[in-house]
Amino acid sequence: MKNILKFLVLAFLMINMGCKAQMVKTTRDVYQLKTNEQQFLNKPLKDLLKEIKPEIKTADGNIGEGYQYFSFRFRTREQWKKNEGDWEDRVTLYVYVKEPIDWKYEKRPKGNELLWTKEDAEKYGNLRVTLIKVINQPKE
Repeated sequence: MKNILKFLVLAFLMINMGCKAQMVKTTRDVYQLKTNEQQFLNKPLKDLLKEIKPEIKTADGNIGEGYQYFSFRFRTREQWKKNEGDWEDRVTLYVYVKEPIDWKYEKRPKGNELLWTKEDAEKYGNLRVTLIKVINQPKE
């Protein structure tokens, strides 16, 4: 009986140590990605995405002269047009990456050009993060 109890306690401790909580549990927490930016720099985008629990509803890949970044939003396009949603959901996460982004609107599904999908996460997951910005932080 003692051995079973020891085993259960040990198994419980190992499971708890292996299960790390996500940094961003709600859209109010998105700013924590900027606060902890150093742990994501030069790491794959997929590492950052694993830390975000709220669903990313829309995304946009932007390519400029010498920079490329994603803007992630937690509201649908219809919600932004109608100015709907909680204040906290209006936050935008900008993630700059080192490699070029192959984001072509004409190759994306018509009407869903800004929809962020699992396929996008897989396709762009290995791009290395260089900078994080958070716009519209929550009201205190």
